[in-house]
Amino acid sequence: MKRTGTIIVLLVIVISSLIGIYWIWQKDQEDPIEYAAEQPETKTIVKETVATGSIVPKEEVNIKPNISGVIDKIHVEAGEFVKAGDLIAEIKVVPNVSSLTNAKNSIDQARNAVQTAKLALDNQESIYKRQKQLFDKGVVAANDFDLAQNAYNNALQRYKQEQVNLRGAQQNYDILRTGTTSGSLGKYAQTAIRSTVDGMVLDVPVKEGNQVIEANNFNEGTSIAVIADINKMIFEGKVDESEVGKIKEGLPLKITVGAYDNQKYDAVLDYIAPKGVEENGAIQFAIKGTLKAPEENKTNSFIRAGLSANASIILDQRTDVLAIKEALVQYDNETKKPFVEIQTGDQQFQRKEVELGLSDGIFVEIKSGISKDDAIKVWNPLKAPQGRGGYNG
Repeated sequence: MKRTGTIIVLLVIVISSLIGIYWIWQKDQEDPIEYAAEQPETKTIVKETVATGSIVPKEEVNIKPNISGVIDKIHVEAGEFVKAGDLIAEIKVVPNVSSLTNAKNSIDQARNAVQTAKLALDNQESIYKRQKQLFDKGVVAANDFDLAQNAYNNALQRYKQEQVNLRGAQQNYDILRTGTTSGSLGKYAQTAIRSTVDGMVLDVPVKEGNQVIEANNFNEGTSIAVIADINKMIFEGKVDESEVGKIKEGLPLKITVGAYDNQKYDAVLDYIAPKGVEENGAIQFAIKGTLKAPEENKTNSFIRAGLSANASIILDQRTDVLAIKEALVQYDNETKKPFVEIQTGDQQFQRKEVELGLSDGIFVEIKSGISKDDAIKVWNPLKAPQGRGGYNG
């Protein structure tokens, strides 16, 4: 029995030795873990938020008629440049029979009023002349003469006023019939529609033969053309409520227009809506940014109104600072302080605490702790450990 126990112990020792030798052999066949290292860079780090929107003119002018009628001829097309006073379109007036009849009746009434005032004036003039002769001879008192003179002056004034009313009635009739008139009202009522500003014609929403309505207190009128100064463009967009607290007027913008190979334009944020609007369950705030002049943007690209664009709002910026990829930074489990591992030899690294600055989500500013010449451990190994016979995809 004693001999059997000894044999069993020896067998266990031999088997354990063989297992240990085999395990060591397996470990020797595995590939070692290798880590790469990266050096810090000098970079400009920009912290920004992005708003989506479009490019629109800062000021658009709708050219509207001051008289209703039918478009007889259009003299411009979208894309043309015009100056203030240039002819845009001509309107042919279609008279309203009822209005014409009323205007004609007004002329007749005004003409009758003029005739009545003329008879009264002639009568007062005769009385005035007779009283003057008697006053000169000392027959009538000065008081009676003054009464006659005042009556004559009043009759003359009434006659002149009725003549003005007659001219007004005639001009009103001419406007209703032809769309224009002579005299002081001619500059207000015309069939020729002219531009009121310098700029580019963005749109001509009417065609020849279309009816148009004049602008008045009850109707905004028909737009014949839309004109804007394309050198004064703005970005209109929206930002989420989570970002609106981080921005303020005066911040620089970088406008990216996808239609022009993602070309960027400089702008300045000059408006943030005081009230948000709910869209798809989120509160959005409207913003506006004025694009700098083409010569300031150093581009000759013609920015078309209505193009979709993205605005990068620069919240903070650090220029030419020491930076590393944020993925290289580790945090202590207890102190939560950031640190990196600096390469000291072949696959040998030493831990160093660092002070971080501004981050853009990819790179982070290093204020202290390492130098530009240090090599920092990349935590993703170049070669993972695996058995010699294992699958290596």
